[in-house]
Amino acid sequence: MPGPTISEQQVRHVARLARLAIDEGRMPVLTAQLQSILQYIAKISQADVSGVEPMAHALPIHNVLREDAVEPALPLEQVLQNAPQTDGPFFKVPKVIGGEEDSAG
Repeated sequence: MPGPTISEQQVRHVARLARLAIDEGRMPVLTAQLQSILQYIAKISQADVSGVEPMAHALPIHNVLREDAVEPALPLEQVLQNAPQTDGPFFKVPKVIGGEEDSAG
């Protein structure tokens, strides 16, 4: 089965759309390769897929995350114990917006 054909002009058009610079000497080789790809796709499209359920993955996948369960919150002391600096019940971090480099216009 010959399948769809592609011309060198069509290959040039596709290359231009893809913003590819193709040497004219390679055009016959690329045209033949694309023709071969199109013939293979035409051959695959002949496969009987009636009764085959569409799928997103070849293997069934399942969510591996745990259930989202509400649990008691950690005590504030335990939350802040590894913080480099604290200010009462808050994490203390360096200023990143409105610093000296932002005001130097």
